[in-house]
Amino acid sequence: MIENLNGTHETVNYRENTNLRIYDNVEYEEYPLHWHSPIEILMPVRSEYVFEYNDALCTLREGDIAIICPAVLHHLFPSEGERYIIQAEMTSVLNLREISSILSMIYPAAVITPEQYPDIYPRVSQQVREIMRDYQTGDSFFESSIYSRLIEIFVLLGRNFASSSRRFADDDSRQKKYVEKFIDVCSYIEDHCTENLSLEDAARFSGFSKYHFTRLFKQFTGTTYYRYLNQKRIARAEQALADPALSITDVAMESGFPSMSAFIRMFHITKGCTPSQFRKMYHP
Repeated sequence: MIENLNGTHETVNYRENTNLRIYDNVEYEEYPLHWHSPIEILMPVRSEYVFEYNDALCTLREGDIAIICPAVLHHLFPSEGERYIIQAEMTSVLNLREISSILSMIYPAAVITPEQYPDIYPRVSQQVREIMRDYQTGDSFFESSIYSRLIEIFVLLGRNFASSSRRFADDDSRQKKYVEKFIDVCSYIEDHCTENLSLEDAARFSGFSKYHFTRLFKQFTGTTYYRYLNQKRIARAEQALADPALSITDVAMESGFPSMSAFIRMFHITKGCTPSQFRKMYHP
């Protein structure tokens, strides 16, 4: 149930004194195209559930699990049955560089099924069910327990990614070295995204040639270097727009964009609205 929707932005009403909102949802209702700052996890437990993200339509079967990254536009369609809907603000967890890198790997969303993730699906499914149990019982330290389970889910995803994919090297030791290297690269981009950070700069930091870096970076993140860089800059811009003392021009410059036109264009592509509209919706 969307309680506060302004344009396409949903302001999530968290449970009191937490950064969580979790539903055992049985409503036959549509949740139109929207986005929000918390991550969202969907898991049908009775009947299928259909949702759309980035113009891709996805049908979840009973037990399938979808993880929708923060700030991704998505649309939930009316469906019979029952499903768990977990919304969790991840700002504090993103201080862990590995978690930030894993979110970048799965952006904009990941669908975890027994067929695609046979090694980790049972444990991820168990963690989702335990999150629901923790939230419903409200035992002491339930919020900490839920976040520990969310971190466990991301650790499982990251390790599965590193161990099952031979995208970097045939040798185990070199594969591990490459994964660690690109986690460092993603952290470096996060720290310097507001600067004039070129592809050559990032390649130099990685120690790879520009050509080799370009290929490996896309294999690791699933996206191009400049698209990844712009995602990080837009995330910085969202934070800066919360300060009414900053003009839109100031925000563009502080977020690392070379011009206002480039900033507005990229912001609209990513968020579906202009920076001014975002500021009015998110900080009326």
